[in-house]
Amino acid sequence: MITINMRQLRDTRKVKAWLKAGESLELWDRKQYIGKLLPPSKMVPKKQIEWPDFAERRKRILGDRNLNAVENFLKERHRD
Repeated sequence: MITINMRQLRDTRKVKAWLKAGESLELWDRKQYIGKLLPPSKMVPKKQIEWPDFAERRKRILGDRNLNAVENFLKERHRD
């Protein structure tokens, strides 16, 4: 793993070359660790989110009823 500081980070050609070569970079600011730059091959893949079937859930809760929020609001406010 290559250690670089904030000034070296400005040299984007070197940074890109290291990342393309598969190197991981540690970024430091003076004596404080800031973070890591990882090449795409070493990045952690995002987990695929499985969303529930909202249409099925709505049908299970409401059945075949069709609720119109605007009409209900106007009826409550006596603005038929």
